[in-house]
Amino acid sequence: MKKYYCIGIKGTGMSTLAQILSDLGNEVSGYDDVTDYKFTQEGLDSRGIPIYYDQNHEIAEDTIVTYSVAFRKEHPEIKRVEKLGLTIQKYNEVVGEIVDMFETIGVSGTHGKTTTSSLIRHLLEASKGCNYFIGAGDGYVSKENQYFVLESDEFNRHFLAYHPTYSVITNIEAEHLECYQDIEDIRKAFEKFSNQTKKSIVACGDNLEVRKINFQKEVTFYGFSEENDVVVKNVELKEDGSYFDLYIKGVLYDHFMVPLYGKHMVLNATAAIMIGKSLNLSSEEMKKSLKTFHNATRRMEESIVENTIIIDDYAHHPTEIKTTIAAIRQKYPNKKLTVVFKPNTYSRNKDFAKEFVDALQEADKVFLTEIDSNREKPEDYPGISSHLIIDKIEGSEIISEETISKLLPLKDSVICFMSCASISHLMEQLKKILKDS
Repeated sequence: MKKYYCIGIKGTGMSTLAQILSDLGNEVSGYDDVTDYKFTQEGLDSRGIPIYYDQNHEIAEDTIVTYSVAFRKEHPEIKRVEKLGLTIQKYNEVVGEIVDMFETIGVSGTHGKTTTSSLIRHLLEASKGCNYFIGAGDGYVSKENQYFVLESDEFNRHFLAYHPTYSVITNIEAEHLECYQDIEDIRKAFEKFSNQTKKSIVACGDNLEVRKINFQKEVTFYGFSEENDVVVKNVELKEDGSYFDLYIKGVLYDHFMVPLYGKHMVLNATAAIMIGKSLNLSSEEMKKSLKTFHNATRRMEESIVENTIIIDDYAHHPTEIKTTIAAIRQKYPNKKLTVVFKPNTYSRNKDFAKEFVDALQEADKVFLTEIDSNREKPEDYPGISSHLIIDKIEGSEIISEETISKLLPLKDSVICFMSCASISHLMEQLKKILKDS
């Protein structure tokens, strides 16, 4: 047994890592700046993992420390563990050591990683059993399981620490340009990741950047285009979910239904099905399993308060916002849609301001909060604010916890809160005033 101390333990990735380390029999504790409750705490609390919020507790000298990249090296808690002379190990290196113990399915891509990982996990749990590390604050491991589903994040090239048995690439787009020079640099990182795969790769062949990769391992391309090995046809997007046929090398494989919304979700389900097929799952058992799938936390997660449909979604990139809006339109075709978006990082707002405008304009009404960034300083991005977006969207407004009542006239419709940052306090405030109104 080892001792681990996770700084930034309430972050989605770090929370998941802490849970898995605990499941492996290690002694785990952590630190975070955020004292408010976050959804990522659920798994920590259920395992009895202590969370500290100050520098007044002792840390054993044989403890291994890992910390979130959201924490700067000058943070007091990082300075403290350095002064104590504790062993510090990079987050992705700790993850890499864990997953090397199992046959790993590494799920990568600019978008869709969490849902695709969750779908694969669901298929395997219903059949073979599996471990998983999914970036929605969700992790579990048992030494008895053969397979490990790993959401493999490209941020800061984290996924290059992993050598999966099988890998998935859902798509490649410009993102995290604070870490990468350009789209070519991003693609080369995905190429290196794919070529670290031990057996085979499932990749979306509709994506132009994916097609540019020089794959050195066996690859199966999937998508809507007839040029793919696996072709999605006869898609029906209904209010209860999405229906589609899969053709492999021109031959009908089977007809599937998944209770998810939008064509992007059909692609995510296809990737999961192809991994399941590689692991010898039958189409019949996968069809049965998919019908009972519930998406990961903060992926179109719904609650209804006083006839108002409130949706919590992790979308934070223009493409994700656009596809989430389309998915909501599929499920609620006769409802007005309001989006409350909390931008995360100044660099993303700077790099994608126009694309954010284009995506958000698909909603009927738009609100933005001020930018939330725990890993960037506003003084490094002069002139970058939420006004880059709202000034170009007619009728859009800034909103905050103090002005949440702006949403009251929009009750009885769909109100979707979008962000990769914590936005739960805004939703809870809205729910309170809806009940009181």
